[in-house]
Amino acid sequence: MSEPPSHAIKGRGAASNPEGRFESLRHHAEDDGWQSLLLDADAPRPRTEVTEERARSVISRNDSPDIAFEQAINPYRGCEHGCIYCYARPSHSYLNLSPGLDFETRLRAKGNLAEVLRAELGKRGYVPSPINIGSNTDPYQPVEKRWRLTRAALELLAECHHPCTIVTKNALIERDLDLLAGMARERLVQVFISVNSLDNHLAAKLEPRASAPHRRIQAIEALAGAGVPVGVLVAPIIPALNDRDLEAVLERAHAAGARCAGYTVVRLPYELKTLFREWLALHAPQRAAHVMSLIQQMNGGRDYDSDFRTRMRGQGVFAQLLKRRFEVACRKHGFGRARELELDTSCFVPPRTASPQGVLF
Repeated sequence: MSEPPSHAIKGRGAASNPEGRFESLRHHAEDDGWQSLLLDADAPRPRTEVTEERARSVISRNDSPDIAFEQAINPYRGCEHGCIYCYARPSHSYLNLSPGLDFETRLRAKGNLAEVLRAELGKRGYVPSPINIGSNTDPYQPVEKRWRLTRAALELLAECHHPCTIVTKNALIERDLDLLAGMARERLVQVFISVNSLDNHLAAKLEPRASAPHRRIQAIEALAGAGVPVGVLVAPIIPALNDRDLEAVLERAHAAGARCAGYTVVRLPYELKTLFREWLALHAPQRAAHVMSLIQQMNGGRDYDSDFRTRMRGQGVFAQLLKRRFEVACRKHGFGRARELELDTSCFVPPRTASPQGVLF
């Protein structure tokens, strides 16, 4: 059994790089007294590496009853934001990479995303329904500045008059206001900004490379000012850590222009439960036991319960309290339910297939 990490890594959410659940080998570092790079707190911090991959398909389908969309696009695998609570971390195990530091430093970019998306939208018999961008990792994470894959997808969707929803916690979305404003006028887009705390110090540890909470509120204001329907997701709520900000986030988001709201509680599937416990030991040791006790109370006595009926909102007394607080705050500020906007699928025009002969008609 590996020893827990002794220090946090500045700018990163995870402090270790445990093997994924599919690996047959386990590595264990030992301090030999010579301050090895693996154990030295002053060692160079891990840098972000992005590898381009050629995707065979980019639209994933969903039939989970507790998820509001049927189709999704994720331009990237892994996420530089480094949110320690991210439920997508275990998906890095399928790449033979760690859900820990690898998830936030060794990223994959789907370089042919627009090309493959064009082919999929143009298939005979394709039936349009809103595509969610950002269901697994954030489409506006910092590497999007250079790769611009999310913008390429939006340009194609706008060209085809295809509706989409976007979930992000990065103010970089303001870059694409020119596209989003035009799509909004045709009822083709709805954006959700995730804000789970107003505490910058806590956010810097929980979500080290995401936009600061006040910048996300400003992004809501910018989107609303441009006529883009925008909502706020208080997600995830972590008991005894950030739940105190629930009402304040809703108040600030509504004042900025958000008109619908939703929330989820923290989920700790697979390797994530170990990573989150490590984070608590480093950043909130005095309340770690209390946080985990409340999480277990919301999951039937376990760290995580995958039941579709309860995994997003939890169960038990504390979960009911959160639900009640959320409902009261939403009524106070006049919020609608998340995803209440009906996006228009009737104007969809399949993209033209590129032809060496050009287009005559």
